[in-house]
Amino acid sequence: MATATFTRIVKQAPFYDEGHGFDVFGLHPPYLARAVEAGRLIYERYFRVDSTGIEHIPAAGPTIVVANHAGVLPVDAAMLCLDVLLNSDPPRIPRAVGEHFIPRLPLVNTLFARLGVVSGTRPNVRRLVERGELLALWPEGVSGPAKRFRDRYQLQTWHVGFAELALRHQATIVPAAIIGAEESWPLLAKLGIHVFGSPYVPIPMSPLPLPARYHIRYGEPIVIPAGDPDDPACVRAAASRVRVAVEQLIQDGLAERKGVFQ
Repeated sequence: MATATFTRIVKQAPFYDEGHGFDVFGLHPPYLARAVEAGRLIYERYFRVDSTGIEHIPAAGPTIVVANHAGVLPVDAAMLCLDVLLNSDPPRIPRAVGEHFIPRLPLVNTLFARLGVVSGTRPNVRRLVERGELLALWPEGVSGPAKRFRDRYQLQTWHVGFAELALRHQATIVPAAIIGAEESWPLLAKLGIHVFGSPYVPIPMSPLPLPARYHIRYGEPIVIPAGDPDDPACVRAAASRVRVAVEQLIQDGLAERKGVFQ
């Protein structure tokens, strides 16, 4: 199985080698392949991820997966990226777009770079889209993980930068919903301490994520009609359309989960 994972990620997935096996952002496919194999057990046995709709991710071309976000740490983002790495056909490497403070975190910054995570600056994401890569974005940002448990599965602040990016480069958007992260690792409290530029220090309800089952649902691709990426109204309308699609996937996923456990 390790050989199959290595072949899938290192030999088959598109990769822009800038020399010595790294891309310009520090992605190293052999390192990523080892991490995927290590995380596979958590994906399959601990969170028992159930995934549908992966076929909606285009085989090639600039693509942005847009999903909801929750949990003390970005475990949900890791499970979505693992899902794409293990199941997309042909294989594609998702470039998770992280918060601006991530490059300041010692050790974590290098680890994330090797796994394909990029800081969400405009030049970074523009370069990735221009060369036709697959981005994974969580427009709620830190407001998603920071929400109270009683507000679970309610989308919070919805940043619209991804819509401007899609309009400017005619990228395909794939909405996605992640069900399970809200119950797995809810937030108890936030300390107003800004470590390395982070907005707060989270205090979880449990020391580790609980083994709540994850359900990942991908919706049909959304091709944003041609519009002016410099028109705020046009960008907001496109972002709102995607938000509605994600909200519907969340509601469908919750209803499906309820039906299974009734």
